Amino acid sequence: MESSEVESDILRRVRALLRELDGHHPSCQSDRGMLRWTLHKKIQQNPGTSCVLVRILVKELERAERGDLRRYIIPLLHTLMYTLIQAPRVPDELCARVYDFCKRLLTLPQPFCTIGLDYASRLRVERTAPGTLYRRMVISEHGLPSAPAPCQERIFIFADPELLPEAVCKALLSDTEAARLSQSPGGCMGCVVTHTLQAALGDTCDIHGLRARLQALSPGDVERWFQQVVAAVEEGSERGQRTARLEGIYRGLLGSQPAGNAPREGLQGTPLPNPDISFHLWTEDEQLWKELVLFLRPLSQSCEPECLGQDPDAAEVPDILSECDCCGQSRFSVLSTDSGIERDLPAQEEPCAEPERSRLHRKGGIKKKPSPLDSVALLQAGSAAPAGKSPGKLPGRPGMPPEQRLHTARLVLLGDDRILGRLAQAFHSLRKREARRVFLSARLNLQFYHIPVLPGQPRPSAAADHAGPEELCEVAGYLGRADPWYESNVNTLCHMIPKLATMPSSPSRALVTDLFLTDVIAYYARMGTQPVCFQVHSVKVLFQDPAQDPAEDVFLTELLTQAQDSPSHRELSTAKRKGPLDGPGIDLTVTYRKVVLSDRQKELALSLRSTGLLMKAIPAEEAEGLGCLSVTITEIIRTNHLAGRSFSAVANRFKTRHLKVRSPEQRPFTVRLDKDSRRTYRDVIGLEVSPCLEPSYCLQKTRTMKLSPDGAEEVGLVKYLPKSLLLPINTFAGVTQ
Repeated sequence: MESSEVESDILRRVRALLRELDGHHPSCQSDRGMLRWTLHKKIQQNPGTSCVLVRILVKELERAERGDLRRYIIPLLHTLMYTLIQAPRVPDELCARVYDFCKRLLTLPQPFCTIGLDYASRLRVERTAPGTLYRRMVISEHGLPSAPAPCQERIFIFADPELLPEAVCKALLSDTEAARLSQSPGGCMGCVVTHTLQAALGDTCDIHGLRARLQALSPGDVERWFQQVVAAVEEGSERGQRTARLEGIYRGLLGSQPAGNAPREGLQGTPLPNPDISFHLWTEDEQLWKELVLFLRPLSQSCEPECLGQDPDAAEVPDILSECDCCGQSRFSVLSTDSGIERDLPAQEEPCAEPERSRLHRKGGIKKKPSPLDSVALLQAGSAAPAGKSPGKLPGRPGMPPEQRLHTARLVLLGDDRILGRLAQAFHSLRKREARRVFLSARLNLQFYHIPVLPGQPRPSAAADHAGPEELCEVAGYLGRADPWYESNVNTLCHMIPKLATMPSSPSRALVTDLFLTDVIAYYARMGTQPVCFQVHSVKVLFQDPAQDPAEDVFLTELLTQAQDSPSHRELSTAKRKGPLDGPGIDLTVTYRKVVLSDRQKELALSLRSTGLLMKAIPAEEAEGLGCLSVTITEIIRTNHLAGRSFSAVANRFKTRHLKVRSPEQRPFTVRLDKDSRRTYRDVIGLEVSPCLEPSYCLQKTRTMKLSPDGAEEVGLVKYLPKSLLLPINTFAGVTQ
C-alpha cells in the first residue's frame, strides 16, 4: 500500500474515533469500543507507520486546540502517547511538537493541566534518551531486576463468582493465564534490549539479527546484556556518549558487524509485552488484603515452601492478623522465631570474658519444626516499628529511603455496583488497619479501576431485587458521562465480555497476540491515571432485639429500607380499610440535615407512615456532583370517604448528608446495602447515615482531644489530614471542569 493510501486510511480511522466521541456510533455495533484497539493493532502489524499516526494525531490536536474542541484533546493525547511509547523511533521534531502542545495545556483547568504536565515530563525524558518510556514500563510491569529503576507493578483482576456467570470467570482466567505463560523474564529483557538499541540507532539496527542472537543466548547471558543496556541509558551521560555505549553493546551482541550494515527493511517494531495480570475470584473478605501483602512481601523472600519440607503448592497465606482481646482492634501477630533451646543459639565470634550471672540459662529440649506461619516474621522485618520502640535496622537497598513506594498494585474490579460495594468495605477495613499500624500505605501505591460487566442470569443468593441493567451500573454510567473516553473504551465492555466468553473456542482465540480483553485491560490500567473520588458513607443499624449490639457498615451507591412483609404495589393501590387499621407500611421518624443551594445545612424532622426509603449516592446527572445523598421516601397517605378508607403512595425527595431513621412503634424493617441481597439486615428499628470519616483522621483526633487541655478538636496534625473517606476509581480524564 502506498504512503498516501496508508495516511488516508489512518486519518479515516482517527476521524471515526472522534465521531464516536460525539455520540455517532459506528453502523456496525460490533465495532463500537474496538476502534481504538483496531487502530493500535494496525500500527503494531506495520510499525513503520507509527510516525504517520503520530503526525496525524498532532495535527488533530492542534486543530482541536484552535477550534476549542476540548472534548477531543485527552482522547487524542492518550492515543498519541500510547503510540509513541511503542513506536520503534520517532523523529525529535515530532516529539518537540507534542512536548510544546503539552506545555500549552498547563494554562487550562483540571484535568488538562495535570495530564499535560505528566506527559510533558515523560516526553522530556524520552527526548533525552529515546526508548526510556518503553523500557521503564516493561521493567516495572514485570519486576525485572534493575538497580536504577527498581519499581514493580502488577494488575489484579477481582471478580465475584456469585455475581458473574461461570463462563465469564473461566474465560477471563484462561485468557490471563495464557498471556502470563506466553511471557518470560528473559523474553521481556530481550524486548527491552532490542527496542532500546533500535530507538538509539534507528533503521541501521539489524533487529532480526538481534532477536535471533538473544534467543540463542542463555537466560543468564540475556540478563547480563540487559543490565548493560539499562546501565548505559540510565546513567547520567551525554546523548552522544550514551549512543556510543549502546553501539558498543550492539557490536558486542552481533560480533564485529557495525550498525550501518543492517538490511534496509525500514523500522521493525518490538511488541510491548502485556503486563503481569493475575485473576482472582473474590471468595473471602480478607482476600484482597492478603494478595496485596503477598505482592509486597512474597513468601519466597523469607521462607520457601521447599525449605519447610512442604509441597510448594500447599503453602498457604499466613494469618497475619489477630484480634486484640481487650479492644477488639486488628493488630499484627508477634511470632517469635527463637526455638528456646540453648544449642540453637548462633555461635558468638567473641565470647564474653565475664558472663552475666543473672542471665537465664536454657535447658535442653525438643526443637519445634518450622511451620508456614514462621513467614510472619517477614512482615515484622518490613513494617514500621510501633511508637515508643526502637525501629532497629530495616532490610532494604543501601542509600534508598525506607518509605519510598516501589510497588504499584492496580486493582481492576469486574462486575456491577455490587462488587464496588464490597470494595468499599474492603477499602474501609484496610484504612482502619493502616491507621493503627502503617504497613501497606508507606510502601504500596494502590490504584482502583472498574470495568462494568452485567451478569447473564445472577444467582438467587446475590440477585438484586427489581434492579435493571442501568441501575446495576450506576457508577460506570457516571464515569462514562464524566469521561467520554471511558465510555468509549470501557463501558462498551459491559455486554461484550459475556458475549466473548460464550463464543465457541477457535484456534484464533488461542492466539495471545490477539487477546482483546487483556489488551483493553492493559490499556485502561496503563493510561487511566486520573481518579474520580466517590464518598463512602457509613451506616449504623439498630436492631429490635435489645441484646443485639448495633451493626456498623459502609456503602457506596445506595441504601434501601423496606417494611418487613410489606404488601405489593397492587395491594397498596387497591387497599381499602373500614376498621381502625392504619394501612400498609410503618410509622417512621426521620431527622436529616437538608442541603440547599447556598450549601448551608438546615435541621429538619418529620413523622410519616412509609413503606420504604431509598438513598442514592450516585447522581443521575454529572452536574449534580458527588457527596450528597438523594433520598426518596415513599409516604402513605390515608383518605377517608363514604366507602371506607383508601391509601395512596407519595414520593418525598430531598438531599442530605446526615440522616436518622427511627421506628417509634418498634416495628422492624429491612436494610439492604449497595443493591446486594447478601448485605441485608433484618429486624431493624433504626439507622444513622453519615459520610464515612477517614480512620486515620478519627484516630489522630481522639489522641489530640486526650492531650489537649481545652478539648480542642482541629489542632495539630488533625488540621492537615483528609477528613472524609473517598474511594478513587481511575479513568482517563477524571472529571472535567
